[in-house]
Amino acid sequence: MAGLYFEQFVVGQVIEHEIHRTVTEADNVWFCTATHNPARIHLDAEYCRTTEFGKPLMNSLFTLGLVIGLSVQDTTFGTTVANLGMTDITFPKPVFAGDTLRARTTVVAVRASQSRPTQGIVTLRHEGLNQSHDTVCLCTRQALMLRSESR
Repeated sequence: MAGLYFEQFVVGQVIEHEIHRTVTEADNVWFCTATHNPARIHLDAEYCRTTEFGKPLMNSLFTLGLVIGLSVQDTTFGTTVANLGMTDITFPKPVFAGDTLRARTTVVAVRASQSRPTQGIVTLRHEGLNQSHDTVCLCTRQALMLRSESR
């Protein structure tokens, strides 16, 4: 399915994204290595045994990227011009290797672009949930979207 055009977004609309993803230790090691993040809380299982979590945490930026990525097919795939920003990012619960994440998106605001008549700005609230239905990530994202008549 292609993403939605600007006119297809409605304030209050909730989208339960179909794709779910189980995260792995390899995902975490790869992401930390690719982003040069050597934090022991992500990579050192022996150290993590001494923390309140008892095991390595998934890198929070990986979690954020995955939650947004899980939303793309149903929201912005092929119809977005650019991300304009992300705010109000929180991680209420930790994510561990073996957790299965899914995403839910709520449309918060829509407005026509004043400077780009073929585009509009959509504000989306993404929520990442684990297999226990706990919220693990929240993010508000503004995206510059194509209008359908710009096709």
